[in-house]
Amino acid sequence: MDLGLSGRSALVLGGSQGLGWGVARALLGEGCRVTISSRSQEALDAAKASLPPDQRSRCFTAAAELGKPDAVARILDETARQAGEVDVLVNNSGGPPTGLPSAVSMSEMAAQFDKMVEPLLALTLALVPGMRQRRWGRVLTIVSSGVVQPIPHLPISNSLRASLVAFMKTLAGEVAADGVTVNVIAPGRIATDRTKSLDAALAQRSSRAVEDVARESAAAIPAGRYGTPEEFGAVAAFLAGVPAAYVTGSVIRVDGGAIRSI
Repeated sequence: MDLGLSGRSALVLGGSQGLGWGVARALLGEGCRVTISSRSQEALDAAKASLPPDQRSRCFTAAAELGKPDAVARILDETARQAGEVDVLVNNSGGPPTGLPSAVSMSEMAAQFDKMVEPLLALTLALVPGMRQRRWGRVLTIVSSGVVQPIPHLPISNSLRASLVAFMKTLAGEVAADGVTVNVIAPGRIATDRTKSLDAALAQRSSRAVEDVARESAAAIPAGRYGTPEEFGAVAAFLAGVPAAYVTGSVIRVDGGAIRSI
């Protein structure tokens, strides 16, 4: 299927590893120019260097740490300078600390909002006007299955990512007639470093081996395994493409059937 993305420009946050890198590679494979952003220039350079030459020539980097005062401006400036106007924005941020809901401090909640929510909204609001003017655009926001089925010990993630879902759903209704789609992707357990760290945290809390925790988690998923960043990236690339023009305001699950609600 031709997704109609050749020559388009995409910005992928958290793009040097994990889910963001899976999406970036999928978009590069469709012919996009892709700017990947993360806090580490070294990690960005390593990711770019791993690409085949054709894709490497269409991959650009913008190092910035979300939550820092100048992060959004730096990402916007570097992306515009290297890749031009953004047609596809992929919002993605790191995960907050684990813990019990009753132990959450308001200072930690506020600090994580500044990293996980505020910069994503700022980038969206900065780039959507251009998309509307050009009558074409895609906004994809990566959240977590916890926005549908809250995950124990991830109260901050469950709460803050849910606020992104609500905003993006509201925005989708405003911009749909301008050719701009706004969707949210909710990953289940995908084999990334973040998932490994969550398994390790659970293993420590329960005094079990990490391997046993991972095996038990996989067994609870109808698909019987963790997903891959490549599988996740393929879904994101489709939503970014021309054939998905009538899909907007949706929360798309990529979870192997793990979420049991309808």
